[in-house]
Amino acid sequence: MKQTHILLGHGSGGRLSHELIRNLFVRYFHNHLLEPQGDAALLKMNSEKLAFTTDSFVVDPLFFPGGDIGKLAVAGTVNDLAVSGAVPKYLSTGFIIEEGFPLEMLEKVVASMAAEAQKAGVMIVTGDTKVVEKGKCDKLFINTAGVGEMIEGAENIASGKTIEVGDKILINGTVGDHGMAVMGARNQLNISAGVVSDCACLNDLTELALKETNAVKFMRDATRGGLGTVMAELCEGKTFGIQLFEEKIPVRESVRGMCELLGFDPLYVANEGKVVMVVSAIAADRILDIMKAHPLGKEAAIIGEITASHAGRTWLETSIGGSRIVDMPAGEQLPRIC
Repeated sequence: MKQTHILLGHGSGGRLSHELIRNLFVRYFHNHLLEPQGDAALLKMNSEKLAFTTDSFVVDPLFFPGGDIGKLAVAGTVNDLAVSGAVPKYLSTGFIIEEGFPLEMLEKVVASMAAEAQKAGVMIVTGDTKVVEKGKCDKLFINTAGVGEMIEGAENIASGKTIEVGDKILINGTVGDHGMAVMGARNQLNISAGVVSDCACLNDLTELALKETNAVKFMRDATRGGLGTVMAELCEGKTFGIQLFEEKIPVRESVRGMCELLGFDPLYVANEGKVVMVVSAIAADRILDIMKAHPLGKEAAIIGEITASHAGRTWLETSIGGSRIVDMPAGEQLPRIC
């Protein structure tokens, strides 16, 4: 009898497990490296320097405007590799599924993962599936790990060791879209101006910037904690400070209005398709042009600079002419946004 929902037997390692793997996961993720279905994928890499990352995704709800947990799982791991200065190549994926979860919904998630992986030019080459009793997890959790080849000369991108006073800070577009889209979907808020997640793979954009110029000194994707947390972390304990300009930071009016309504600061709201770069001042305009020419960077902007004053602190020059410190948030603003 054809099953329509996940049973505990789908995680037993027996016939139901094999049918789920063959009829769903292998069907969508099919490639020559996955085809042997061994305990490990055998990979061939040309580079001696590799980047490796892993992440888990527990977003609620599973589907939201602009994305879903599957698209998020692929984009999140691809972006962690990309902002580290690597070209993403291979992903693994692990599913923890609650008993009774609809197979139709699982297939939508898997199809979304396959489409996003193809768009990003990466292959899902190995994975794992576990089924837990009803009530032991909330519908579906996904883990993804990723491997990428480092781009020559990009080894210090993740640490920002070469940052200097005078360097400029860029972002590839509006902030707060993802967090507010998830919040709206979770609470079924009737927002007339649709707020859509920015969930997307950034590896094409970051690779263009790195290969066009050697002036990129730091990259980070502004996910949990948002832009504000990335900036606070970057200068904490350093001999330099950061100056941001509120008027330069792009925020959609629909997101700004929703933040004001619910009491959130857009600087601390999660993004899933935004990269923050620190670049040399002399190359800032060139890199901005590269961003703006890319579909994921049309609203890119130079939003701040590295300064010799207030070392270890990030300051925001507000739109009304004042200043305030941008620190790390003390608590969790948006639970389960990724």
